[in-house]
Parts: sequence; structure tokens; C-alpha cells
Amino acid sequence: MTGHLLRRHAPITDEVWKLLDDEAKERLTVALGARHFVDVAGPLGWQHSATNLGRVGPAAPLGEGVIGRSRRVLPLTELRADFQLPQNELLDATRGAADVDLGSLDLAAHRIASAENEAVFHGWEAAGIVGIIPSSPHEPLVHDPGAIGFETVAATAVATLKSAGIDGPYGLALCPDDWTAVIEATDRGYPLLRHLGDVLEGPIEWIPGIHESVVLSTRGGDWLLELGEDLSLGYASHTAESVSLYLEESLSFRVATPEAAVAIRTRT
Repeated sequence: MTGHLLRRHAPITDEVWKLLDDEAKERLTVALGARHFVDVAGPLGWQHSATNLGRVGPAAPLGEGVIGRSRRVLPLTELRADFQLPQNELLDATRGAADVDLGSLDLAAHRIASAENEAVFHGWEAAGIVGIIPSSPHEPLVHDPGAIGFETVAATAVATLKSAGIDGPYGLALCPDDWTAVIEATDRGYPLLRHLGDVLEGPIEWIPGIHESVVLSTRGGDWLLELGEDLSLGYASHTAESVSLYLEESLSFRVATPEAAVAIRTRT
């Protein structure tokens, strides 16, 4: 169901919509790093409004010999990132221009992907989302670049998870600063990224929007992301000079196994 996106009201041809959709997909695929580590359910549709938690609230009497319990649910949250594109750029796209300026779309895609990543890893109190990092009972590990290698800290995190009975494979979600440091580092000529892969046996991803790195199990069943509407482009309004568009999604996120992750804080 896409009628609420109002795309048919936009002064945009089907060919240009495809250009915009392809550009958004390309940018989002790179930036939606959290989805490499969590179980994703859906999309279940724009009208899907809540996630079943499989629990009930306290019993309340309702007449003689009758009690009632409310089912507990987690409401889905809508995320939206607005942006504008110049009308002349969209017209040039209809003429076959290969260098259409879609910079504002790229920025909006990065922002909304970063917001999703942040909600998954750090939580979002206003939406009732408890993230992976704050839910973990393990003390965060500290990486001191001047004293200890990142691979040593990652190995310690894996040992912590194994000691807690958490099986692998394990993944490493890297905040942007740590990603840069890992990519640039070598260990006696052996690229650190490859060395970490040998230790973890799971994905290693750049995650925009987070400010701590995390080692976590990727065995499945520990982190649950539910999508109502997956990220989609919609139309808001237009003038003679520009078209106002937006990227939108609806989601909920739950942590099923808090002990399946260990945060890493890099000392600066």
C-alpha cells in the first residue's frame, strides 16, 4: 500500500521516480548497517501499528468470576527525513542527464539510516526502544589505542560472550571513528580487518549514527527489528523551483537477549 506517499500527485515522471528510488536504495544499502546484525521481520505494511510482545498486563476484575488482562504491545515508530530537489534537475533527468544533482536525497538517506542505527544500538526512549548497548549487562570494554590493539579487545569481548553461554558467529559493529582506525591499521603486515574476521567469524560493518563499537552474537533470535513500511520515497509539495519529498519508514525494535553484546569504548 503506497497511496499515502502521494507519489501520483508529484510533477515527476515514472522514469525519474525510478532514478530516485534507485539512488535511495544504493545509499541506504550502504548506511543501514544495523540490519546486518539483527533479525528483520517485514515489511508488514503501513497500517501495521504495533508489535506483539507476547505478554499481558495485570489482571483486573470484570464482573463476578471474570478477570481481564490487556495484551502488551510495542507501538511502531514512524521515521521521516524531508528534503528538496530542484525542478530543473528533475527536468534534466527527463532529458537523459547522467549527472543529476541528488545530493539532498543522499543526505536524507544517510540521516534516516543513521537514526535507525542509533535507535537499534543506543535506544530511543521517546519511542520505547531500548537499544543493544544500554541493555547489555556486561561492563563495556575500553580500547586504548596507545596501549592495546583493537583485535585484543575484540577477542576479550568474544571470550566474555562465550563465558556467558552466548554462541557465535560474532559480529563487530564499528562506529565511524573506529572503522577508520581499523581500516588504516595493520598487524605485522596482516590487515587488521582480516585478523578481526578470523577472531569473530561474522560480519564487520561501518555503522553511521553510533558512537561506540559493539561485539555481538549474530546467531539469530537476539535482536528483533520489525518493519511496518520499509524505507520509501514520498511526495509532500512543490513550487516552480523545487519539489519537496521525504524518506519514511515505520519500525519497532526489541532486545531478546541482552547479554549477547559487549560494547567497546575507545579512549581518546
